[in-house]
Amino acid sequence: MTVPLNQALRVGAYVVKQHLLGRKRYPLVLMLEPLFRCNLACAGCGKIDYPAEILNQRLSVAECLEAVDECGAPVVVIAGGEPLLHREIEQIVEGAIARKKFVIVCTNALLLEKKMELFKPSKWFSWSVHLDGGREEHDISVCQTGVYDRAVAAIKEAKRRGFRTIINSTLFNTAEPAKVASFFDDVMAMGVDGISVSPGYAYERAPDQQHFLNRSKTKELFRGIFRRQGKTKWSFNQSSMFLDFLAGNQTFHCTPWGNPTRTYFGWQRPCYLLGEGYAKSFKELMETTDWDKYGTGNYEKCADCMVHSGYEASAVAETIRHPIKAAAQVLRGIRTEGPMAPDVSLAGQRPAEYVFSQHVESALKRIRSRKQEPAEAAE
Repeated sequence: MTVPLNQALRVGAYVVKQHLLGRKRYPLVLMLEPLFRCNLACAGCGKIDYPAEILNQRLSVAECLEAVDECGAPVVVIAGGEPLLHREIEQIVEGAIARKKFVIVCTNALLLEKKMELFKPSKWFSWSVHLDGGREEHDISVCQTGVYDRAVAAIKEAKRRGFRTIINSTLFNTAEPAKVASFFDDVMAMGVDGISVSPGYAYERAPDQQHFLNRSKTKELFRGIFRRQGKTKWSFNQSSMFLDFLAGNQTFHCTPWGNPTRTYFGWQRPCYLLGEGYAKSFKELMETTDWDKYGTGNYEKCADCMVHSGYEASAVAETIRHPIKAAAQVLRGIRTEGPMAPDVSLAGQRPAEYVFSQHVESALKRIRSRKQEPAEAAE
């Protein structure tokens, strides 16, 4: 794990405090989406299929910083969409850093070299560049040629300027363990500060529905990848317990409140991956969401999910609750052979509900109503 020491200590102290206070649910990372629009159209993405009127909306700087204050999580991940399309993105970052938050901006890097001068290297700040594999694999994943080369060039420039820079990789059932292992070697050679990796979530609205992993395939894939680590040490920007979970060696339940999400629609229920409803405030989200309705074993849409946004917080909580077990796991490393830990039963899960269109229709009515008001006043 290569989380910076100052971040690890600060976040660790925060988590210990929550446990000492007896808080069952608390946020670890704020997922902030100031806009949905993107300059790519990846086949596995379920974030950008909104009408243009919604894609044109932005959270203001004030709304973003209000979310940072409301939530109180020590880490703020700014995603989207493509956050560098937001005209005031540097003000959002500066405001969060002023509040002593560790800020990670996720980007496809197409605008990174152009916008980099708006930001300053800081112990509180990291770039997270989206790379789903080597040149061929990544360009197929994002449905556009040349993106890998531009992303690699941007990574090298960011490192030259002194920015902490990690990559985030989403893997699908087309991933081959040997190729992924070789890719991890390559990004380490680029000098990146860490790798964040996760299986893709099966977004119901993603154009490509054929290449999502189920849980058993996810575990087999990650065992195959970790088995192939050679002399090059891979540095991950994730807890060792979460990586062990991906390899099928831990049984965790999802903690969706660990990564609460603020979007244009509001505070998203229950998590970054599912928009099943929205709260007006963080307090309302935490107090009125029926958390037991969601997660693997509880809800059909969550059946195959092993994504970091749902399980990294679970892994961190387990580390704090059972430090000796966690230390032993780090010393042992990620086991790639032998029986896997029992999985969560799906026998009692409730069927999926399809409510996405209702939220979109409500948002469109609000937008169109606001547009009509000035016209009516002028008349």
